[in-house]
Amino acid sequence: MVSAPARYLVFFQYFGTKYSGVMETSNDQSVVGVQNYLEKAAQNLKPVVPIKFHISSRTDTGVHALCNSAHFDIHRAPGKPAFNEKQLLHCLNYHLKPEPIRVLNAYRVTSSFHARFSALSRTYIYRLLMGCSHYSEIPVFERDLCWAPVGRSLNVPAMQDAAQFLLGTHDFSTFRSLNSETPFQSPVRTILQVDIQPSSGFLSQHYEHRELEFWELKFRSRSFLYRQVRRMVGALVAVGQGKLTPHHIKELLELKDSRAFPSNAMAPPSGLFLKSVEYNEADLDTTIAPGE
Repeated sequence: MVSAPARYLVFFQYFGTKYSGVMETSNDQSVVGVQNYLEKAAQNLKPVVPIKFHISSRTDTGVHALCNSAHFDIHRAPGKPAFNEKQLLHCLNYHLKPEPIRVLNAYRVTSSFHARFSALSRTYIYRLLMGCSHYSEIPVFERDLCWAPVGRSLNVPAMQDAAQFLLGTHDFSTFRSLNSETPFQSPVRTILQVDIQPSSGFLSQHYEHRELEFWELKFRSRSFLYRQVRRMVGALVAVGQGKLTPHHIKELLELKDSRAFPSNAMAPPSGLFLKSVEYNEADLDTTIAPGE
């Protein structure tokens, strides 16, 4: 006999370079997903039924997460109490130790909570490095964590003007890549926020003498299409380089055709970070009634 499962929401981060993405893959592959390692660590909780993580936000190979989230159920033998959040956190992180993956927080949630469908919004950050004339000029601590487009500078005001066309509800067909899982997905999305601002990381002061500048592009929406953020970033950088005008962004949106997107303009995965997944705070109330 198995007792009713307890459902948990966890927030976790990872350095994405060495993984095939966040989603689970076949274990016989040479490079596997972050989910594989999370589920392997979770089996040390000795559940009666194998634990399955339900990831809130898909990220691709090479993309990082400052904070992603997932929910899962733990079935324990009858009479055994549910784990508290601190026990869960310590156990998962202990068994994740060799990997650049860390669980940040854990919450007991109701059985109706879903990490993906209960999310109110998601925020992505893309890090650009300006001032490099060659890849070899990227600081060693920043490799795989930013994109340094060719050319020493970008026209940031033009990029900011172009970004305004992305705000609001649009058919983003031009700004999505198609794969086998997405052809029937609605291309309509609502971009709630687009910001382009200088970044002031603690290492920045060490690069000032080399005239290197970091900028962050921030995007917030309820959800995004497959590779939408990387395409939006690539188009905005093309504006900054003078290859496109701000009004071209409006024209690309109106074309509603992924084939109309400029070839080779998609930003690489290395500079992209899932910054946060936002929920209603009431959903994270850890007071769970018996049986829930």
